[in-house]
Amino acid sequence: MILRRSAREWSRDVAVAAAALMIGLLVLAGSREDYPAPPGWIHDVREAVLGGAGILVLVLFRRRWPVWVSLFLTFYEITNSVSWGATAMSLFSVAVHRRWLPAVALTALNSAIVMGLFQLTESMSSQRERWEASLVFVFGYAVLAAAGMLVRSRRQLIESLHERARSLEEEQRLRVEEARLLERERIAREMHDVLAHRISLLAVHAGALEFRPDTPAEQREAAGIIRQSAYEAMEDLREVIGVLRRDTPGAEPERPQPTLADVSGLVQESQRAGGRVTLEDNVPDPGRVPSRVGRHAYRIVQEGLTNARKHAPGAAVRVTLDAGADLDIEVVNTVPPAPPGPPGLAMPGAGAGLVGLAERVALLGGTLEHGRTGDGRFRLHARLPL
Repeated sequence: MILRRSAREWSRDVAVAAAALMIGLLVLAGSREDYPAPPGWIHDVREAVLGGAGILVLVLFRRRWPVWVSLFLTFYEITNSVSWGATAMSLFSVAVHRRWLPAVALTALNSAIVMGLFQLTESMSSQRERWEASLVFVFGYAVLAAAGMLVRSRRQLIESLHERARSLEEEQRLRVEEARLLERERIAREMHDVLAHRISLLAVHAGALEFRPDTPAEQREAAGIIRQSAYEAMEDLREVIGVLRRDTPGAEPERPQPTLADVSGLVQESQRAGGRVTLEDNVPDPGRVPSRVGRHAYRIVQEGLTNARKHAPGAAVRVTLDAGADLDIEVVNTVPPAPPGPPGLAMPGAGAGLVGLAERVALLGGTLEHGRTGDGRFRLHARLPL
């Protein structure tokens, strides 16, 4: 942790150590004047070693444990004069790295100790000299603690300004991102509402022209190409819309498109709901059926089950799948007797789903048949080319 300090931190440590050493040497010089005779070099070496140890403790641990370091130096300064500088700078470090209360408490403690030491010294002849010397140290401690609080406040202000700048930058980025996503959503919506509708109409009309008996072969072939191209354009449009909406917040995720293999799950869902539905699946490998054909086959079965549940609740339904050159889908259900009442009444919306199925089947070039059979059942049959 100590060796990983930055160059700025090391420069601050050097400055703190230099200030502590300078204060300590001034205290040592002042104390020498109070001796009756100048002390020898052994005394000076002892003071330097003990003072240097105090400064080293200050430099190494003042950031991690500033309060404990200051407490240690407060009592350590009694042993020698040079360490008084380290004690003074420890108050500065406490004020920088901790809140104001520990700094004020330690400043008061050091002031009390200094005043007590000066009252006990015999080198000063008068009480006035003792009080003057005490006030010099008390004032110095107070100045260093106040300077540390000022540095702490300045750092907090700078950090708050940096945080505000980061917050504003992030807010601006989010606004730009939101505007971009809203624009993508608008484009996707316009493409879906306008292009998808027009392309589907083009495919339906081309399919109708392709399968008219009186259409010449050349025109029938051209209509088939137009129908197939329109269908491929719809698939491409679906992918583009999915890409545009992929990162839009609140947009529904792209659901997995159903396949022919999901028809069994659809039948089981109807069975769990109480429907009398059976499935006769004669397709050996549903995975080999093209995805677009399987998706439309699923929708055809889904519509057939919905119609049976709506118009013949409780009736038995049989779903049959056969695959050869084409994929045949058949949904057959019994028809209950007509309820008493005026004839000609039909459930609102009846037939709208079959119109949509006809459009789906036409997109693939298939055929769709639906109606009552001779034995009183309703049959929905679709043939989709593979």
